[in-house]
Amino acid sequence: MMLHRLLLSIGAVLACCQCCFSGWLEISNVKIRQDPTELAGPKTIIEYDIEDANISPESPAYVFVRYSSDFGKTWQLAPMDSLRGNGFDLVDKPGHKQIIWWGTSQTTFSDLSQAEIRVRAIAMARIPAGKFTMKSLPGGGRDESKEHKPKSSLPLFYMAKYETTISMYTDYLNEVGGEGAGWNDRMANSERCGIVRHENYTYSVQPGREEYPINYVSWYDAASFLQWCGLRLPTEAEWEKALRGGLFLDGDETKNKPNPLPQRRYAWGNEAPNADGVFRCNYDGGEDGFEYSAPVGSFEKFSSPYGICDLGGNVAEWTLDWYTTSHHAGLDGFRVARGGSWMAVPVACDAITQATQLPLKESSIMGFRGVKGPSQP
Repeated sequence: MMLHRLLLSIGAVLACCQCCFSGWLEISNVKIRQDPTELAGPKTIIEYDIEDANISPESPAYVFVRYSSDFGKTWQLAPMDSLRGNGFDLVDKPGHKQIIWWGTSQTTFSDLSQAEIRVRAIAMARIPAGKFTMKSLPGGGRDESKEHKPKSSLPLFYMAKYETTISMYTDYLNEVGGEGAGWNDRMANSERCGIVRHENYTYSVQPGREEYPINYVSWYDAASFLQWCGLRLPTEAEWEKALRGGLFLDGDETKNKPNPLPQRRYAWGNEAPNADGVFRCNYDGGEDGFEYSAPVGSFEKFSSPYGICDLGGNVAEWTLDWYTTSHHAGLDGFRVARGGSWMAVPVACDAITQATQLPLKESSIMGFRGVKGPSQP
């Protein structure tokens, strides 16, 4: 049994170590063991190291565990409500971490000799609870019933600091892609995406494309990837607050940090994306240095008040919201995207411009990022 555990630990390390930034935070030294308990059956202990110096309470790492109990043939998300310890869910400081997984004797994960495990982490930003200024309107302001009003306050939530990358999405495909689910042949375009599907339905990233945002994804593709992680898409209100910031950047509970620009037009302020020859995001044309999309975080200097990158330009981002108005009754089915893209004119990379799209649509300008927060109806 000890040999099985040693082999499992080695396999987990190989699966989880990241040599360079690809969207995941670096995880190393993954080890797993089972210990008996007096009353609750055996507990599974997962240990790992996460040493990113940028991790803090304001910029925590969202950590999730996926496991296979059949030698890697199928994979599942470890249920968060069965995990405890200092290394699951949101981790607010780097170092050695431990996850205690209770109840594995009641699952298919009871035999470590057949198990594989992968620990992954995503850089997040904390968005404190409180009021903010939301200027965009449901349905683009075309709701004649006037029943829908912009939200002005939200509870605490967390948003991914970067758009989901091609490398991250490829890892997802290699676990759940099966016979092509989540992939389409336009993703093979080496200039605009760069994921290659092989004959055995495995996937690889064309060299140099790892850090670019995934695109050509439908709303359903985006939602499925985030369910795979244990996250969800942001609502329009969450997206807009993440861009502008709350009235108090530390939230309404303490109110120590007033937002200097609570009605800012762009994530960085009110200056146009190309004002004074300074390029603050990736938009239409190549003058910003990128003909198509840019590696995520390329314009990190011009991120939102919470340090969230690329909320303007690069790829437009799917949201959770339907495009629903009384004026468009019977035409539901459209979802809303925010943020402009590499094909947008500069002024369309702002806080309120909305795009509507059928959720089946797969476009070179559409991507997404995840949110952890209260569940939505």
